[in-house]
Amino acid sequence: MSTETTPHYLSGHLAPVPDETEAFDLPVTGALPPELTGRYFRNGPNPRPGEDPGHWFGGHGMLHGVRLRDGRAEWYRNRWVRTGKLAGDPFVRPDGTLDRAAVSANTHVIGHAGRILALVEAGLPYEVTRGLDTVGPVDFGGRLTTAMTAHPKQDPVTGDLHFFGYGALPPYLTYHRLDTSGALVRSREIEVPGGTMMHDFAITEHHVVWLDLPLTFHADLVARGMPYQWDDAYGARLGLMRHDGADVQWFDIEPCYVFHVGNAHEESGRVVLDAVRYGRAEFAALWGAAGGSTSPADGSEPSAMPRLYRWTLDPSTGTVAERPLDDRGIEFPTLDDARVGRPARHLYAAQENAVVKYDLATGAATAHTLPEDTAVGEAVFVPATRGPRREDDGWLLTITTRRDASASRLLVLDASDPSGPPVAAVDLPRAVPAGFHGSWLPDDPA
Repeated sequence: MSTETTPHYLSGHLAPVPDETEAFDLPVTGALPPELTGRYFRNGPNPRPGEDPGHWFGGHGMLHGVRLRDGRAEWYRNRWVRTGKLAGDPFVRPDGTLDRAAVSANTHVIGHAGRILALVEAGLPYEVTRGLDTVGPVDFGGRLTTAMTAHPKQDPVTGDLHFFGYGALPPYLTYHRLDTSGALVRSREIEVPGGTMMHDFAITEHHVVWLDLPLTFHADLVARGMPYQWDDAYGARLGLMRHDGADVQWFDIEPCYVFHVGNAHEESGRVVLDAVRYGRAEFAALWGAAGGSTSPADGSEPSAMPRLYRWTLDPSTGTVAERPLDDRGIEFPTLDDARVGRPARHLYAAQENAVVKYDLATGAATAHTLPEDTAVGEAVFVPATRGPRREDDGWLLTITTRRDASASRLLVLDASDPSGPPVAAVDLPRAVPAGFHGSWLPDDPA
């Protein structure tokens, strides 16, 4: 395909790779901290050669992994997640039932209760090994009968994994919780007006925060690859539900969409939610590029970008206040996992060619900025493990890729001062397409 007709999601730094490969003893610039002993895995869509899924979100899941140990980058490898869809299985069976294993697990990869799970919000999780081989779909002993979000939240105190599944048909939304052993111990349907694309949610110490927003299912769009469309008539609201399963209290907000939550916490009886907010214009720019518009001649990103926003919900009065926290366009907010659902001073985010650190106590933001020809992915926080530490004592790991798809690196930044020079950079043996989300999986303690 020529550059004039190639969809944005199949070109430049988004272009899929054609095969699986591996390499050993990777070149390192700088010094990898010895504490970084484990694996960095990242997931993203990667259609096979000759395939066009019709939307960036629709490609088969591909995991990219880098093994770090004792100051060395021992290996890189990439593997497709071998789902039913990759095997050619239809999502709708002959009897009309849905095969939730026939969906690309292309969005996130996490560890919980001794398992590594590749996730996508439209289907079942897939277990993979520490070497990225696919084990198979997981339904937690047959108890999971809905899809599973790609953005579960692990409570840092209880260890429970909170998640949900949404669908185009009833039940539209179902809440689930895994205990620390990986057993599915709770499922409950949540009533919402219709089928919406609920990509993320939040938890606090006592609450779940729902995002019921105006991206709704349209059956006539199924053949076009991504059957969801902005719908002003649906409205927009946030919901608070206690972990013990009490009724949801809903708060109407200005129409918007949220792909990714930064964090939420409780504060003097109120719930504070920080997330990346898309207005209609910002959403249209992203959705057009992700869904088939041709790549701009200069290789630039969509011009309208979302911003970090804060909503403060007061259950006692039923009111909500909302305001922007920053004017720059960002995505993929992350934090120290030990602060999920609790007050956190720092958030990290990806800008087009920068990693941004927010100090929510002072309102300050600092950035590690790369050349304009380099795209930055999600920055995963890895805490320091030796001795007492501040919240931002640790490192940020992100894959950077040249926009011409000529090279990629695993960048290691000092989270306490990401604006400084990189701590280390690992040269990867191939260009890694821009993707979605990843995790640091430390080695089990000896």
